[in-house]
Amino acid sequence: MPQPHSPAPSLPAARIRSITSVPLIGESPKGGWSAEIKPEDSIHALIAVHTEEGITGYGSVFTDGRLVQAGLKVLEALFLGENALEPERVTEKLHQNTFWMGRGGTLTHIISGIDIALWDILGKATRMPVGRLLGGSYRSRVQPYCSVLMEQPALMFEVISGFRKQGFRAFKIGWGPFGRAMNAQLDEQIVRAARDAAGPDSKLFVDAGASDAHWPHGLKWAMRTAEMLAKHDVGWFEEALKPDAIDDFCHLRRVSPVPIAGGEVLTRRQAFLPWLVRGAFDIVQPDVTKVGGISEQRRIAWMAHDFGIKYIGHGWNTALGLAADLQLASALPDSDLVEYIGGSPYVDGILREPFALDADGYLPIPDKPGLGVELDPAKVARYTPDATALFAA
Repeated sequence: MPQPHSPAPSLPAARIRSITSVPLIGESPKGGWSAEIKPEDSIHALIAVHTEEGITGYGSVFTDGRLVQAGLKVLEALFLGENALEPERVTEKLHQNTFWMGRGGTLTHIISGIDIALWDILGKATRMPVGRLLGGSYRSRVQPYCSVLMEQPALMFEVISGFRKQGFRAFKIGWGPFGRAMNAQLDEQIVRAARDAAGPDSKLFVDAGASDAHWPHGLKWAMRTAEMLAKHDVGWFEEALKPDAIDDFCHLRRVSPVPIAGGEVLTRRQAFLPWLVRGAFDIVQPDVTKVGGISEQRRIAWMAHDFGIKYIGHGWNTALGLAADLQLASALPDSDLVEYIGGSPYVDGILREPFALDADGYLPIPDKPGLGVELDPAKVARYTPDATALFAA
């Protein structure tokens, strides 16, 4: 006689006691998101979710640390006492109850870091890596592309040559003088120098960074530039147009001889849908530290997969953002590359065991519980005024 079904044992709750954050300062990489970024500026913050049961999870946020600390006070009434073992439900609660304060802005970025930390907690509680919790393990390693800003041709050659000696076999060059010096010859000289240094056996990608303030070019420039990039075997052309120019992106994708990539400035899955429906990208690039976290990134990636659009996460952030991208790369079928900022201490200098390339230039995907990486308090203290706030039990 069949036995009555017994429900599977459930995990005890892990109630959120507090969420703390610290800014990363002192070694912020250059960028073009407002005025010239200085090393002492804060453009990234780390988040810690502390539970009553003593499990702490960590996440990363792409925004000024002062905004993160202020935003956490706004969100506090919504997350205190919540079950940290339910990341998708809890973060959707935060999204649903804060839309009226500006969906897609600073609060969405902050929720991204909370969501990453909640997945880290769930992995630690279940003693499984996040990638397995997300549905499986398509791969145990993935190729990182070394992402660096563009320089004048001679220096560009030196920079790429140096990272190639470190073992990288895929590179992305972006921003810098490209398109901004209003000199098509210089643009091509920079790309040629990078290709010469990378060698014919390496992947090379180009990021115009047209989300920069007052980007000077339009569709015709992007079309001409795409033709030039094809001559140098460039694997994709990223942010070739202003970030809201969806009609131009659709046309560019149809005529470009190289794949068109973008999406790093979009947040939440709803914003991505028209770009996917209309076929604006060959490659979509949400940033897990902006878009809503791992929960939202996974939904966007699977949605892109259904439209036949490749997903490769944008990762100009921190070691925790990279750790999240690695876990997502494990769980998604066609995510065969991750972005790795070349030479950033926020990636290379805050973990107990730093990331290390294997002999083929790949990164092993951590298989320890949670994100599979561990922050080093002493190292983090070099880049924030009060690291104890992050690690307090």
